[in-house]
Amino acid sequence: MEVISYRYRDTVHATSNDTKLELLMFLSLLAITQPLAILVTGKLGHWLAPQYKGALADWPWWAMVGLLILVDDLTQYWWHRLSHSPLLWPLHRAHHSAQYMSIRITFRNNFFYYLMMPGLWLAGCLLYLGVGGIVYALYVVVKLFVILGAHCAWRWDEPLYRIRALRPLMWVLERTISTPATHWAHHAITNDDGIGHYKGNYGNLLFIWDLIFGSAHITRKYPAQVGLIDDQLFGQERWYHQMFYPLLQSRREHTALKFGGRAYTEENAS
Repeated sequence: MEVISYRYRDTVHATSNDTKLELLMFLSLLAITQPLAILVTGKLGHWLAPQYKGALADWPWWAMVGLLILVDDLTQYWWHRLSHSPLLWPLHRAHHSAQYMSIRITFRNNFFYYLMMPGLWLAGCLLYLGVGGIVYALYVVVKLFVILGAHCAWRWDEPLYRIRALRPLMWVLERTISTPATHWAHHAITNDDGIGHYKGNYGNLLFIWDLIFGSAHITRKYPAQVGLIDDQLFGQERWYHQMFYPLLQSRREHTALKFGGRAYTEENAS
């Protein structure tokens, strides 16, 4: 849909630096981080708690899904929210450094951001405890469908807001799951326009967490620009600094990707 709607051609102006970061992060998550979390939790389970293997296997599928939502999606909300703090921001900064929205940035992050993500390890624990592999796979497919849609250059919710008959449905939908309008606001380069809200709208699958914990901002509008002010002023950070900080650190002026560095904000710019 990004290609068919020409949104990819018209709005996604990625550099080779962007492509390397996005491709390598996607591959590392798929081939290293997620398999590692499942393997290690399984081994630890056999070692420390062999009597609990398969303890949840008789649960109905809907109970397993409910548990996954709490253990995976709710913890990811808080991990995401904490990643906007000064301490963890360098591990999440890469996700916001893209100056475009597209499904290609969905897994754009620091390598250690995912390696330390509690939800991946807790999901591995649930698989050991007997949550069905099929249930987990289908849960992941639904979650991916939502978060890919929230990052998509093609704003699928935009035409639906204009259909009067769908207004009640869209009111419920935008408060239940992440949508382009709410998630694009999270990627905005500024909050000054009343649309951007990069210190909120943290939800991944469910947006309802933002409503519950007071971080929601709903406007049904889209920011004019996304990205980071410091990249706009001082140039992009190299992909390997963004991916492998703190092992590799930037030498750029005004950077969060070195020890003692800090995020460059609108307050700094003014």
